[in-house]
Order: sequence, then structure tokens, then C-alpha cells
Amino acid sequence: MILVLVEKDLAGDAVEVSLETLTFARSLSEAGGGVPIDAVVVGDVPPALRSELASYGVRGVHALTGPAFDAFAGAAWASGIETVLATTRSVVVTAAGTPRGGEVLAHVAARAGVPMAANVLSFGGLSPFVVTRQVVGGQALEEMQLAGRPAVFTVAGHAVEAAPAAAAGPAEVHEHSPEVAEADLVARVVSTDEPEPDLSGGLTSARVVVGAGRGAGSADGFADLLELADLLDAPLGVSRVVTSLGWRPHHEQVGQTGSRISPDLYIPCGISGAIQHWAGCSSAKAILAINTDADAPMVTRATHAVIGDLHEVVPAINAEIRRRRTG
Repeated sequence: MILVLVEKDLAGDAVEVSLETLTFARSLSEAGGGVPIDAVVVGDVPPALRSELASYGVRGVHALTGPAFDAFAGAAWASGIETVLATTRSVVVTAAGTPRGGEVLAHVAARAGVPMAANVLSFGGLSPFVVTRQVVGGQALEEMQLAGRPAVFTVAGHAVEAAPAAAAGPAEVHEHSPEVAEADLVARVVSTDEPEPDLSGGLTSARVVVGAGRGAGSADGFADLLELADLLDAPLGVSRVVTSLGWRPHHEQVGQTGSRISPDLYIPCGISGAIQHWAGCSSAKAILAINTDADAPMVTRATHAVIGDLHEVVPAINAEIRRRRTG
């Protein structure tokens, strides 16, 4: 059986990258002769979520409930998945390549004593089971053989398009309230501050992301960039230097030590494109760079580029979008 960790958004729906992972798992299931797919969900399973998972061909939904699962704790979630594995005997455990997905599955792999492959794009043979994944910040691809069982891996964002199954599954809900060791709760979320509307996350699942770097100039230089993000219904992502200077909060950071994004379009403004930032955005399908330096790494790697000051270019883009929408 294939077990998929499904993450929920604030509304209780499955996040887009988890639906993509279910789609990836279904192709793996079909290659293996119809291996059933089950989902693991932390917390309750609202009717709408159950219906959505059923449409993706899910056979069973394993809900992890209890005080230990009220807030995120990577080791505790892994402990819960370990309990589900003991009852389902799954041969594959996978999740979306989000920060939470990567952390939880790293714990799962360590507990099982097997390797974990991160940011998988596709799979090859099933015996042995071989996957192709992104490495070196997405600049190279690596084939990796997962000989251990269960095979544990995360799926890179937008590696496949999310698509419902031809036939719905029963999505029968099974509730689990396993005991969790205190040691698994040492690192956990203890409080959550709601972000302002224009700072809302979604970087890892967004189809469009507006980026901002040192070129913004100061903490007061983001007004036009935030307006562009609002006009495009996109989150704002920033480079490490921006967060280091205290101009923007860390949860907006894109890069090796921030979020890894895979949007259809990334618009980095005033970002030179250091390797650490490129590690977080190289999976974007198209990049429109705005920069004064025609030789900046981000510009030379971009699909399209505008050479100019973001404080002149971005307001012009905003004005044109507003004109077209009202005209």
C-alpha cells in the first residue's frame, strides 16, 4: 500500500501540493498494478476534505487525533505515521516537499532505518525502485535507488499537475489516537500569530510569486511590490539579505534556508540570484527578472528579464494591470 501525508490549509482543505502528491502516488500505484492509496491527515477530517480525497482515489483516510496532534510537532507526527504503518504495512510513504513534509518524513525514515529521497520529480523502475530527484538547489538531477522498505520520499512541488482519479475511492475514515512520547514533543509549535492578509503564506503552493531583494532599498521600499503581489493574488517572497536586514519577516524567505517554491511564474525584483536563493526558486516554470544588472545570475538564468530599477518598472506594471482591468 502507498501512504500519503496530506497537509491541510487553514480552511481544512487539502493543500494543492498534497493533491499533486496524491496524483503522483496514483501513477506509482498504476505502475505497480493498482496498489491501494491511503492518506494520513492530522486532526479531524471534514466532509468536504473526505469528499476531495475520495475524488483522488483514496481508499482510506487515517486521522491522527489527540492532544499531541493539536499543534505541529515533526517527531510526533512521524510517531503517528509509524502507528499507521504498523497497521497498514505500507511499502511506500510519501508527502509533498514542503518544510513540514520534509521534516516529518525525515523522522519517519530515521525511525524505520531507511534512506529518504527529497524533491522527487519522477520514478523509474519498480524493482529496484528508482526515483529521479532535484539536487544542488535544482541545478542537477540525481537517480536514487530506494532499496529499503518502506520507500520514503517527498515529491517536488508541481512535479505533476493535480488531477482527480477516473474513479473515486471510498475514503473510509479511520481514527488513530496513539500515545506519543514526551521526547517527541520537545520541538513543537507553542503559539501561532496570524499573518496580515498581504503577508499570508502559501509560498510553496502558489502559482505566482513576487520576489524582492536588496534592490528594494529599505524596509519602506516594498509598497509597489506588495501592490503587485496583491494585483496578481500572489504571496511575496524575499531573499535572505532582506530578512537579515530586518526589512521583512523570515516566513517570507525563499531559498536554501527558507521556502522552496515551484510556481508557474516567479517575478524576482532586485534579487541578484545567489546560489542560496536559486536553491529555493529554480523549480519555477518561468522567471521574469527585474534588475538593474544585466549580468546578475538571476537575470542570466531567467526566462525573461527587464533591465531597470524596480522602483520604476514595478509601478509601471501595476499601472498597466489596473488600466487593463478597468478598461
